[in-house]
Amino acid sequence: MTAVAAPLRAVGGPRRFAGTGTLLRLALRRDRVMIPVWALLLGGSFSSVARSFASLYATAAQRADLAHSMSINSSLRALYGPVFSESVGGLTAWRMTGFGSALAAVMSLIIVVRHTREEEETGRQELLSSAMVARPAPLTAALLTALTANTALAAVTAAGLVGSGQPGAGSVAVGLVVAGVGMLFACTAAIAAQLTDSARAAKGLTAAVIGAAFVLKAAGDATADAGSSVLTWLSPIGWAENVRAYATERWWVLLVLAAAITVQAVLAYALTGRRDIGMSFLPARPGPARGTIGTAGALAWRLQRGSVYGWSAGFLIAGVVFGGITDGAGDLVGDNEGAREIFERMGGQSGLTDAFLAAMVGVLGMVAALHIVASVLRLHAEETSQRAEPVLAAPVGRLRWAGGHLVIAFAGSAAVMLAGGIGLAVGYGHDPAAVIGAALVQLPAIWVLGGLTVLLYGAVPRAAVGAWAVAGLVLALGWLGPALKLPQAVMDLSPFGQLPKLPGGEMAWTPVLVLLLIAAGLVAAGVAGLRRRDMSG
Repeated sequence: MTAVAAPLRAVGGPRRFAGTGTLLRLALRRDRVMIPVWALLLGGSFSSVARSFASLYATAAQRADLAHSMSINSSLRALYGPVFSESVGGLTAWRMTGFGSALAAVMSLIIVVRHTREEEETGRQELLSSAMVARPAPLTAALLTALTANTALAAVTAAGLVGSGQPGAGSVAVGLVVAGVGMLFACTAAIAAQLTDSARAAKGLTAAVIGAAFVLKAAGDATADAGSSVLTWLSPIGWAENVRAYATERWWVLLVLAAAITVQAVLAYALTGRRDIGMSFLPARPGPARGTIGTAGALAWRLQRGSVYGWSAGFLIAGVVFGGITDGAGDLVGDNEGAREIFERMGGQSGLTDAFLAAMVGVLGMVAALHIVASVLRLHAEETSQRAEPVLAAPVGRLRWAGGHLVIAFAGSAAVMLAGGIGLAVGYGHDPAAVIGAALVQLPAIWVLGGLTVLLYGAVPRAAVGAWAVAGLVLALGWLGPALKLPQAVMDLSPFGQLPKLPGGEMAWTPVLVLLLIAAGLVAAGVAGLRRRDMSG
């Protein structure tokens, strides 16, 4: 609480924050499902990984061999960071701290932007401000909501690790540093919300900063094997790994995080006090717009092209990284039959290298499902914000309006997976046609989730956001299911479980065609529901 309380004292007394308590209760009520889900799934994944390591690498010699293999492999260091301890806890921290911190940052940016810039964009903040609500109160409520979420995440993470048999000090260090990085990027999102004129731009700017932080950490870890690179120390995610949980904990790194949080929070408060509601320091460029927007499809492309470009670029980079570490898959697995079994469950039994590639292709596919869900739900955002109303008031039918966005969503997911496949082929350096083809085979499963999102939006718009829960469940099954040795019947609940394991396995067209038919049926049912229901006003 100290890092948040300091900027509060800097900007004034209690009267300056009138209405904060009410807004905080409202925000927590709105996020009463999202925050527990994030905390339980993300925090619980740490203990799941710890139990997996304890099962797969039961002896100290096995863990020492794994740690040595990871330390000398620069590609794996870039992805996960250096190994500071050969214990189960140390390997868990190595595997999860970087990615866990990045995901905590994503959770925090969603919360803060939702309760700041998004409220202004929809006009709700102007209505609330007409009552006894002080100017800094919305920002304060948003940051306190993020603090609540990150505190819950830290508690679940630490408790889960202790429950899995890991030392208390290291478990607390992991929980605190992951939550600390989350709060740091919550303040980054608060600054972005003041600078930009839309929630989409604020999320994009913050996400770009998170991505840059991860790239800096990866570049630093690739060049130094002890987290000592200057590039690593320039990244908050690099600070997280340098806490060195379960080794010789560096508690002072948490003070660095607290200082950075305080500086960013003070800046966010300074900016929010110097602009009017709805305004921004980086206003939208005035027209005329470049190019021609003569159709609903062209408008949809203009609205969503930034997302398609960004996701494609990210997948291209991720593909290169995953392809580059493929040759090190043998070092990762070694002679451990349990680890080999996990990769074979994820990627098939055609050989370790092919299984690793197929597993990475599957991971890219499951992440790409998040893109198509977000892209389809753009229809919901346009409708609820009443931006769809002036478009539909023109001679544009619902089908043409929705069709433009759906084409971008489904074709955009294909472009994203193509970029990922190209990246994998470039990083791996062998048999590019097979690798790219394997990436594109993931599309039917991605489109099934996209079709389900269309169905929810078209038929039951209030439940449309439930598509995120389905996509998250699919991702959790694919990511944690093999390590937890879930029954195959459970794994097959995911559409990705029906796809052939490529490259290396045999192509099976029947499940691919069935998934395509299911996706088409879901889209058709969703569009039919949209035609019959009333549009929200």
